[in-house]
Amino acid sequence: MWPFSSGYQVLAEAKQKERDSFVSAAPNFSHNEHGGFLKATASEIVYNIERGEWTASQVVSAYIAQAALAQKTTNCITEGKPFTRISACEEFNFLRVGNDVVMFSKALEQAQDLDAEFASTKKLRGPLHGVPLSVKDQFNVEGFDTSIGYSERVGKPANSDADVVALLKAAGAIPIAKTNVPQTMFAFECCNPIFGRSVNPHNGGFTCGGSSGGEGALLAMDGSALGIGSDVGGSLRIPAAFCGVYSLKPSPLRVSYAGSGVTVPGFEGIISVAGPMGRSVKDLEMFSRVVFGVQNRSNVIAPILYQEPKLPEKLRFGYYTDNYIKGSPANKRAISETVTALQKQGHECIEIVVPDQIDAFNIFIGLTSADGYKTLLSGIGSDPLDSSLLVVARGSALPRFLRSFASWVVSFFLKDEKFAGAIASTGAKSMQEYLRWVARRDRYNAKFYEEVWNKHQLDGIIAPVLPVPQVQTGAFTTLFALASGTTLYNLINCPSGSMPVTKVNPAKDKITEEWTKAPLPSLVERALYQGKNPIYDPVAMQGMPVGIQVVGRKWEDEKVLAMMQVVDAALGKDRGFGPGSFSKA
Repeated sequence: MWPFSSGYQVLAEAKQKERDSFVSAAPNFSHNEHGGFLKATASEIVYNIERGEWTASQVVSAYIAQAALAQKTTNCITEGKPFTRISACEEFNFLRVGNDVVMFSKALEQAQDLDAEFASTKKLRGPLHGVPLSVKDQFNVEGFDTSIGYSERVGKPANSDADVVALLKAAGAIPIAKTNVPQTMFAFECCNPIFGRSVNPHNGGFTCGGSSGGEGALLAMDGSALGIGSDVGGSLRIPAAFCGVYSLKPSPLRVSYAGSGVTVPGFEGIISVAGPMGRSVKDLEMFSRVVFGVQNRSNVIAPILYQEPKLPEKLRFGYYTDNYIKGSPANKRAISETVTALQKQGHECIEIVVPDQIDAFNIFIGLTSADGYKTLLSGIGSDPLDSSLLVVARGSALPRFLRSFASWVVSFFLKDEKFAGAIASTGAKSMQEYLRWVARRDRYNAKFYEEVWNKHQLDGIIAPVLPVPQVQTGAFTTLFALASGTTLYNLINCPSGSMPVTKVNPAKDKITEEWTKAPLPSLVERALYQGKNPIYDPVAMQGMPVGIQVVGRKWEDEKVLAMMQVVDAALGKDRGFGPGSFSKA
């Protein structure tokens, strides 16, 4: 037993000890025994099981063994063996290890059940029969905590699966692990006081991203074949880009959110969405076919089931390399290589300008900070605040007159209109003010559609995920503005896929005078590219993934997936990404 009142450290140590014990009990990874299974996409796993070449038990055992290695490398997994609270006393809450359920063991039992069922019926349970599934800690898995890194939520196992988990399990997928998230799930790194920091599998000095960071790290190391994440400002796309995997941020209301842990209940200024992460576009498509439009317990999602997309033979893409923040050489190269590859296939690509980029980011900040982040931060309780949230917490807590003064100082003395506008936009607002921000959001939506989608008659947009390919651990504390490339498409509710294109090459991606000599307009850009130790360092980032976004109009999620397959095919297979690629790196 451990006394809860002695602090979050006791809980953290106990949870980590239990997790480590179940991870160490996983089967030892063997390339000869397990390696072949890790090279298969989700669809290939199902195909080989249906043919009788593989069993679900063999597949799950292989991915569990690799997931244990991924955990030791990146600290990406959370749940192992649940705790149960056994006292409701306000002064002393006691915890004990709950039942004997261990997620790895339960997964192997489910795999054995599928094998027995298949041996008897010769039929698959569903289109994901035997596919190992990882679940962002935010989504309930029956019998396990949904703590999202809060000590207050430890020891309260879920009574049922989240809708999206239940749907995927009904289709034959097998949950093998829950994965780590940042405190509050409103940060683009992945660290919390209970489970600690998750890091990038390609280089532990860099972040795996957030908030679906544990998912990105696990999938990149082939520790899972399919994953569930969520996105309110880039949380599916940023980890995918950093880790070199694929993801889709669907349109709002395509996937049920019922049964998920949220940090700001009732907030709809920017709508959070659940979506897939995987190691191929085909994996994302399989996920989407199962869950799009299925109501289950939710009665608020659009009843639009997966629709077969019909692409024109010749696609028309818009593209850009600079958004709110000037893009790095590596990210510009990823866009240009994608454009060139598409043009060689006969597709049309035209350079476009995103309208009022500063306004778009300020609206996102204005809406998400409408209550001064009080609800977001309330769940932290007595837990220590993660450093990635210091600017969010302290900046929004300043009285309005101080924020106004700070905005003026940044604008007048530091010559940074972008940061000044962000400071002025944050902070608590009255209901009347909040409604004005919502109306401003809607006007921007109309403007973007008119000046981009309708003006250029585009099928899709090729865009950077972030202005830089990678970010060192701890750096996001002062670099929240980097996410402006992803928050844009949350603001206008466009479906957006993230996919890897290339890897950082110091010879090709070095900084030139365009970045070092030019007077850059913002403090963030100066920190990225100028000074003695710029954050963008292609030598330190050598060999790490560089990703892009493929964006479509609202409700055209299936078309986005189809366009991602077109882009993937145009770029070619020999880019060093996909199932089994991590061990070759």
